[in-house]
Amino acid sequence: MKKSALLIIDVQNEMFQENDPVYEGNRLLYNLKQLIATARSRAIPVFYIQHNDEGLKEGTEAWKINAEIAPAMSDSIIQKTRPDSFYNTTLEEELKRQGIEHVMLAGMQSELCVDTTCRRAFSLGYSVTLVSDAHSTWNNSVLTAQQIIDHANATLRWFAAIKTTEEVLFTEETGA
Repeated sequence: MKKSALLIIDVQNEMFQENDPVYEGNRLLYNLKQLIATARSRAIPVFYIQHNDEGLKEGTEAWKINAEIAPAMSDSIIQKTRPDSFYNTTLEEELKRQGIEHVMLAGMQSELCVDTTCRRAFSLGYSVTLVSDAHSTWNNSVLTAQQIIDHANATLRWFAAIKTTEEVLFTEETGA
């Protein structure tokens, strides 16, 4: 069995603002809480990926990880500045140090940071599981958020096993 880690990508306060909240944010948080609790109960490392840029300045309230899924002392927090969670970060070094061969991905944004991190993890040789109902985004000028999520789940199957939160929670290997 491959050693797994759970990656929670960019679930920051900015994504839950009242004037433009992420699509189905409450469902997203509910599923993330279940995934995190299960990972911790099975001693599976949890990594929080936190985006930093001009719109999400380090230390601001918008930049902070959402309190409903707050990191525990045992969790790792990786700072990034690009959609790729591996680019110019310590993520790969930390995964290798802990002997991680399989990553489970959840968070935001489906078509940006989740997609890019999924493809990069696959290219780096990791076994990848995308939790199909634990990532989200916003409508854009062409597609609804649900269409974007559905497209990500359909497209990323070439790079990852696509599993629901329930499938991950009740798989003995937790998605591996």
